[in-house]
Amino acid sequence: MARIRTIKPEAFVSESLAEVSVEAERSFFGLLTQADDYGRHRDNAAIIAGLLWPLRAEHTSVHVEDDLQQLANAGLICRYTGCDGRRYLHIVTWSEHQKIDKPSQSRLPSCPQHHPADRCGPCKGICAKRTEASPTPTRGLAEASPNAPRALDLPARPAPTPPAPRSEGPTAQQDALVGLAGTPDRPGAKPAGQTAFPEGSPKPPRNLGEGSAPGSRILDPGSSFPTGRTAPAATVSANDLIGEYVAACDERPPSDVLGHLGRIAKKLLGEGIAPEHVRAGLKRFAEIQGHPSRLPSLVNDAMNAGSAGLARPGIRPTVPAHQAWTNPVDAAAAYAEEL
Repeated sequence: MARIRTIKPEAFVSESLAEVSVEAERSFFGLLTQADDYGRHRDNAAIIAGLLWPLRAEHTSVHVEDDLQQLANAGLICRYTGCDGRRYLHIVTWSEHQKIDKPSQSRLPSCPQHHPADRCGPCKGICAKRTEASPTPTRGLAEASPNAPRALDLPARPAPTPPAPRSEGPTAQQDALVGLAGTPDRPGAKPAGQTAFPEGSPKPPRNLGEGSAPGSRILDPGSSFPTGRTAPAATVSANDLIGEYVAACDERPPSDVLGHLGRIAKKLLGEGIAPEHVRAGLKRFAEIQGHPSRLPSLVNDAMNAGSAGLARPGIRPTVPAHQAWTNPVDAAAAYAEEL
């Protein structure tokens, strides 16, 4: 539930807020009103977009995710995983700027990094399910990786000669592979893995990744739980059409006009009208201007311009138009089939 919060005058000269964009700053001020009495909130871009940007269709959950990432990089919020496995965030400087009279008990898990001893909502006390691992997922390889090479598990035997130089590594590896099946002088011998792969080798085994993390490298989705939202199909949107209209104008139209045109264009596209018809209607609207409610009629003119000259049903186009009676000498030749 949203709450009334305090914004100090110093917030507008804050160097931390100056590091983020204006949209991210607006999202931060909005989070102040949506967070609970301990500054905690769900870390879900779709939920936050619906709460803070309900009347700004152009600012989607993808943009909100970028806002949250900027705020986290600036140290204004902390994103963490709760003991229930879900993603949460809290405002880092909450206790310094918000004085809550009789705060309500939080229903959300506490941050394991900043507030490990605070009350955890699901645990009803100090969190009893929190693990010792860092709340930030490790992007490197774990020390006890189950996919580690098992060459070190083989029985070791003393090496008769020092290990070959590093430049002869490929030859030593080939000799080790041949030795697994036996050598001519010792057919039953199995060499230890240390002779083929020295422990001091800086190159990781080829069957292991090089510290790659799961998920997208471009944008952190924010939560590992599915939200049911799918990416929109690649097509022309109402925002694209309005952007083309604004680019064709000498001066940027007022926001109310653009918002009205955007809602009408979105409705027309939702009815299945082709984007080129809506684009033609916007082009005609840019020429004649007027109230944005004229856009549907202009789109209709663009769609049905070729049907304006059609004759009425029952009228044959080969028959000439009606002529007044002038008492000609040859009436049949003058009036054809209208007699």
